[in-house]
Amino acid sequence: MNPIVRSLLENDLYKFTMWQALLHSHPDAQAEYAFVCRNTPVYPLSELKADVERELDHLCTLFFAEDELAYLRSLRFMKSDFVDFLTVFRFQRKFITVTTDGETLNIHAVGPQVHVMSFEIFVLYIVNELYFRRFDQQVSLLEGRKRLQEKIQMLHAFGEEVAKKNPFEFFDFGVRRRFSAAWHEEVVITLAKEVPQYFKGSSNVYFAKKYGLTPIGTMAHEYLQAYQSFGVRLRDFQKVALEDWVQEYRGDLGIALTDVVGMDAFLADFDLYFAKLFDGLRHDSGDPVVWGEKALAHYAKLRVDASNKRFVFSDALDLPTAFSLYRHFADRVMTGFGIGTNLSNDTGVPALNIVMKLMACNGQPVAKLSDSAGKTLCTDETFLAYLRQVFHHPAVK
Repeated sequence: MNPIVRSLLENDLYKFTMWQALLHSHPDAQAEYAFVCRNTPVYPLSELKADVERELDHLCTLFFAEDELAYLRSLRFMKSDFVDFLTVFRFQRKFITVTTDGETLNIHAVGPQVHVMSFEIFVLYIVNELYFRRFDQQVSLLEGRKRLQEKIQMLHAFGEEVAKKNPFEFFDFGVRRRFSAAWHEEVVITLAKEVPQYFKGSSNVYFAKKYGLTPIGTMAHEYLQAYQSFGVRLRDFQKVALEDWVQEYRGDLGIALTDVVGMDAFLADFDLYFAKLFDGLRHDSGDPVVWGEKALAHYAKLRVDASNKRFVFSDALDLPTAFSLYRHFADRVMTGFGIGTNLSNDTGVPALNIVMKLMACNGQPVAKLSDSAGKTLCTDETFLAYLRQVFHHPAVK
């Protein structure tokens, strides 16, 4: 079969934006990323070891093509020195290892953060595609097409509702947990053709370039988590990370992620300065209605007009949930919905819940204190307890 990774551009936009920011602010950071499967697969992922090794070998032979570099240069927030760095960038095989422990597949990337951070998305969709190749492709794709058409019909029916103040817009966030590259591409092409009034872009930079879509994304958890190890007072890491982001992008990419140490702790740091500078907030854990109401109350307290802000929802979304959130918020704030697995891997076969997360940076543990059960990830219980104490964050059962 053809190698799974076809282009280094086939990555989430926020990997490039975080990559640039960290290359400029902390180019010497050392990091460790670990692969984790949060649910039980139909067959052991350890069986994929040899195939994963082969795909990683191929990944490490790739480089950015000239037209891909030119596309990145065309994005006004990508700086010339970063794209120059990408002209000579190659993944180094020595920085990533694959082992097994019984039925468990272990993948670790350890080395300079600006060299290992972008393994994440490639590892995830390599594992996904290898896993789903073992299922009946014809049956799965027939079911996937049926479900996709049902979603399109759902969107058309939704369009008959009375319009809210702000339009309904959703994006493809599905690269990391997709059924396959071919199916993901078919989904994106179909949505762009059938419902362009609602479908407004993709986090997949390769698709954005190929099909003239808007690339979507700003920051992920790893960016803020890394600042827990950068020598600032732990209590101040969010503020320093947000300030560095502002200085890097000067008004572009203005959606801030709120759930690295919980929404309450985020809002305590998100003062009038940041509330005015950032265009909006992204939800990724906890009850989205409670989250949104807290954000609106915070803007009101600061006397900031929330009607000019945007809430982006991205936590395990499907269209009915997105419609419900839109109905609740769209007269008060602009909204956007990043839908991942439910678009790119809804074929009747249970999806894998896999992640590859930053575990340590500069020899120190880092952590995310999620507002959702099961999303907190840290191997150092002492550090986790300390982080909870500093930010008054309760353990989520």
